[in-house]
Amino acid sequence: MENHEVDRLIDALIDREGGYVDHPADKGGPTCFGITEAVARAQGYGGPMRRLPRAEAAAVYHRLYWVRPRFDEIAKRSPRLAAELFDTGVNMGPAVAATFLQRALTALNRNGQDFADLVPDGRIGAVTLSALDAFLAKRGNAGGETAPFIGKDLRPDLRRGALMGEEDYSGAQADMAQGSGQAKRHYDKSSEH
Repeated sequence: MENHEVDRLIDALIDREGGYVDHPADKGGPTCFGITEAVARAQGYGGPMRRLPRAEAAAVYHRLYWVRPRFDEIAKRSPRLAAELFDTGVNMGPAVAATFLQRALTALNRNGQDFADLVPDGRIGAVTLSALDAFLAKRGNAGGETAPFIGKDLRPDLRRGALMGEEDYSGAQADMAQGSGQAKRHYDKSSEH
C-alpha cells in the first residue's frame, strides 16, 4: 500500500468522524476527528479539542493506529486486510484488531498443518507476520486481496467477543460502534479508481 493510499484511508476516516463531538454516550468524552481528548493530550496536543488541527489528527492516526500496531507491515502483504485491521483498530483498539487477526489465522491454519497456532497476544510481530506469509503462500494472495478470506473471520470474531462480554458494546456504546465497517467499504470503493 503506497503512502498516498494510507493518507486516503486516514482522510476517509477523518471525514466520517467529522469535527468536534461531545456525545454524552461516548465513554471517550470529547473528540475531534475521532481523536479523544486523552489521546490528543498523550500525543502532546494542549489546545482546545474544538481546534485540534486535522493534520494533527491524521498524524495521530498514522502513528498510533497504522505504524505502531504494524498494520503497515500487513499492508505490504495485503492492503485490504490492513484497511480492515486499521478500521477495527480505530474502533476497538489496535491490540484488539491484532488479536482478531491472530485468532483468524489460527482458525484458518488447517489444524496446524500450514503453520503453528498463534498466541492471541494483540501484537503483530515476526511470528504473526510469518503465519500470514505462510497463509498467503498456501492459499494464494490474489493480488493482495487476502481480506475476503481473513476479513470474514475478523467481523464474526468481533461479534463473538462482544457477546461473550470481552468488551462492553451494549447500551449507550452501541451507538458508537455503528460505523465500524465503513472504512473498509469506503476504501474498497475509492481504491477501484
